[in-house]
Amino acid sequence: MHEFSYHAPTSVNEAINLLATHGAKARLLCGGTDLIIQMRAGTQQPSCVIDAKRISDLRRLSLDPATGLFLGAAVPCVEIYQNEAVASRYPGLVDAAKLIGSVQIRDRASVGGNLANGSPAADSVPALIALGAVARIAGPDRERTVPVEKFVVAPGRTVLKADELLVGMQIPLPPANASSAYLRFTPRNEMDIAVVGVGVAVKMSGEGCLEAQIALGAVGPTQIVAKEAATYLAGKRLDEATLEHAGRLAAQAATPIDDTRGTAEFRRHIVSVLTRRALLATAARLRPNHSGN
Repeated sequence: MHEFSYHAPTSVNEAINLLATHGAKARLLCGGTDLIIQMRAGTQQPSCVIDAKRISDLRRLSLDPATGLFLGAAVPCVEIYQNEAVASRYPGLVDAAKLIGSVQIRDRASVGGNLANGSPAADSVPALIALGAVARIAGPDRERTVPVEKFVVAPGRTVLKADELLVGMQIPLPPANASSAYLRFTPRNEMDIAVVGVGVAVKMSGEGCLEAQIALGAVGPTQIVAKEAATYLAGKRLDEATLEHAGRLAAQAATPIDDTRGTAEFRRHIVSVLTRRALLATAARLRPNHSGN
């Protein structure tokens, strides 16, 4: 590994000043589970590493009845799914957080780091998009917000400027008649990259769907919002025929490529399957006799 300077600021302003000083050669370390591997491989060679774990704003995990969940960019995945209040209201986010790396990695890795890495296969991003999450970004002059669905602009690239950092994600509080789920397909159960990932959020009335959101991962250069499939579900019962058609519409929204992990045709098929299963899982979570996540 090459030589670099290490800094552990305790405030957002201090971190921004370091980013402004070191420019494009600085990298923020929220969890480090991707960055350290990239540095060892030589694909990333920052001259300055800024550890965000001591910045209180980036470690904040708070649930407000009015504004919903604020998830700091450096909050470890384990703190998300061990928080009962968060787990009960945001099961789709918990599904994704439990799939990031191994048990040991999740004690360090963060959803914010997973998002800021810019990977189209990131597990947390489809779940965040389905839940309507908004990224809070701080820079030298001001703070701005960007919907998570627009945060990743290309593989490995995000909307973050060289002197900006991701503070966290604001996620609206779902109503009592809404739930969510995230599913992925990988050759292995853990420590693998998604071949396909699907995040859904559904608002129900009885057996009928009032509103849905569907987001796809690993089937395009960025995450994809399957708008036509979600629009189709509104006002319909989630019966077999409806789910089958919604799955087909979601698959049509995908733009995968052929590679060593699967063909484009295979990935579209898996999108259809996972969309149906995620919708069924979400509906099951809204049933009175359902327990657990």
